[in-house]
Amino acid sequence: MAVSSFGCYWHCGGKTAPRVAQTVFMTGAQPKSSALKSFWQNRVVGLVVGQLKQGITARKISLTVALGVTLGVFPIMGSTTALCFLAGLAFKLNQPILQFINWLIYALQIPLIVVFVRIGEWLVNAQRVNFSVPEMLRKFKASPAAFMHEFGMTGLHAIEGWLLVAPFVIALLYFTLLPPLRKLAGLHSPEPSHDG
Repeated sequence: MAVSSFGCYWHCGGKTAPRVAQTVFMTGAQPKSSALKSFWQNRVVGLVVGQLKQGITARKISLTVALGVTLGVFPIMGSTTALCFLAGLAFKLNQPILQFINWLIYALQIPLIVVFVRIGEWLVNAQRVNFSVPEMLRKFKASPAAFMHEFGMTGLHAIEGWLLVAPFVIALLYFTLLPPLRKLAGLHSPEPSHDG
C-alpha cells in the first residue's frame, strides 16, 4: 500500500465519513444536499477514481467495496477494522478503500446486531433472548467476564446470522457495482480496462 494512497484515504474521508454516516443513520437528519453531493464526489468517487488511475482494476475495487460493507457490519464490536485488514492482505485488496468503506458504514453495525441475532436464533431454533444493544454495551463496560457469561450465546447467534447473510451481500454488491466501475475505469484508467 503506497503512502500516497493512505494519505488520500485519510484526507478523502477517513475522518469525515463516520460523521456523515452517523448524521444520516443515527439521527435521521439529512446533510444539506450540496454537502452530501460534495462528500460523494470528493470523498467516495474521488478515492475510487484515484485508485483506477493508479491501475487498480474495477474487479478489485468492486470486491473491496463488497467486502468492506459486509465485514463492516460484522456483529462483534471492535473487530471490523482487523477483519478488513486481514481480508485486504488475504485477497490483495486496496486497504485505503477497504477501511474507508468500513468507517463509512459504521453506523449500520449496531442496529444490524439485533437483526443478525434474530437470524441466528431462527437458524438454530434457539429461544429468543430479549436485549438491547445499549444495555449490552453497559454490561460489557461494567464486567466483560459477566457479559460473556450472559451474552456469549447471543454473540454466537449473531455470528451465525451474519455468516448466512454475508455471501449473498458480497455477491449482490460485487455484481451490482462491477458494471458502473468498469465504465468509470474506461474513463479514468491509464489504459483501457479489459480484465474488469
